[in-house]
Amino acid sequence: MTVSRDPAAGALAGLRVVDAATLFAGPMAAMHLGDMGAEVIKVEHPGRPDPARNHGVAKDGVNLWWKTLGRNKRTITADLGKPGGREVFLKLAERSDVIIENFRPGTLERWDLGYDELSARNPRLVLARITGFGQIGPYRRRPGFGTLAEAMSGFAAATGEPDGPPTLPPFGLADGIASLATAYAIMVALSARERTGRGQVVDTAIVEPILAMLGPQITRWDQLRSVQPRTGNRSVNNAPRNTYRTGDGQWVAVSTSAQSIAERVMRLVGRPDLIDEPWFASGAERAKHADELDEAVGAWIARHTRDEVVAEFEAAQAAVAPIYDAADIVEDPQFRALGTIHEIEDPELGPTLMQGPIFRLSGHDGVIAHTGRAHGADTDEVLGELGFAPSVVARLREEGAV
Repeated sequence: MTVSRDPAAGALAGLRVVDAATLFAGPMAAMHLGDMGAEVIKVEHPGRPDPARNHGVAKDGVNLWWKTLGRNKRTITADLGKPGGREVFLKLAERSDVIIENFRPGTLERWDLGYDELSARNPRLVLARITGFGQIGPYRRRPGFGTLAEAMSGFAAATGEPDGPPTLPPFGLADGIASLATAYAIMVALSARERTGRGQVVDTAIVEPILAMLGPQITRWDQLRSVQPRTGNRSVNNAPRNTYRTGDGQWVAVSTSAQSIAERVMRLVGRPDLIDEPWFASGAERAKHADELDEAVGAWIARHTRDEVVAEFEAAQAAVAPIYDAADIVEDPQFRALGTIHEIEDPELGPTLMQGPIFRLSGHDGVIAHTGRAHGADTDEVLGELGFAPSVVARLREEGAV
């Protein structure tokens, strides 16, 4: 476990990002940038905070997800639909590099805060717009949650047991993938800005990044007029590939994507005879004999503890992984070596563990300066930095603009 250092040491130090999005894809994209040292200012409605603050489990009334999702962000309030809130937003646009928003298409324009108005104040601004279905097309105004993207991308149709229903993930998978795609797109736009001197609009439809991750399903349909069936934990491309219960009631996952690994697994479990079968030389053909292979592998694994299975597979240079829950992850020596889990001091929870930045750079540390802060905690400070006198801030607060 690691404790993050000064955000000024981050690779994106000096970059200012305004997070005007809610729930997950947009705020998570801002989180990724903040992890690398960007200054992130979270803008929320004065009376309607980001619903993510109340999403998921809580401890003594303190939401736990927000502590991670809101990390590294200063929090202010502004009602963008009111003149005072609009002026706050325009002032932020003048002094920022990136704005991330996920209002329905046309909403910013209705408030006279579209890209024409924002870029007039700051031609170098990058505006990242995240919606379920993008800024154009017949579905653009539909509510766009990640669940809908998981359904329409082909993910749910391909997930689950063969005789079971399409299956959705138990977490925001599409939102998470879209957050990474958006962070990448923002960095592409910023790189282009170095050449052109001008910002531009990033249009992320949550349904597209997850669709792109699902392999050649479109090409398969185009060329073969077939769709990928639901296969549970099995694969149509190789076998044995499944989850298996160990003798001590734990679970492991086995993969044999490479032919040499498949052969090592069968030798390890005492069935080298299967290697000589004509069908064993091809992953796709092995998949047609998954019942026989699973029986051989599963029977061997069921006679050993999880630790024994992992040790034997490692000695045989075969591919296996224990199936972890959060308690296992925190104790695992590989995650400790990577510094995956960070311990951060939180004013409400005390020392708090959370997963940290998703990669390492040789020249810069990942940064978690603080956990998610209270709604509007930094409004006075940030507005002061933007040039608003305390009396003006007080008036804006009375008007409900902040």
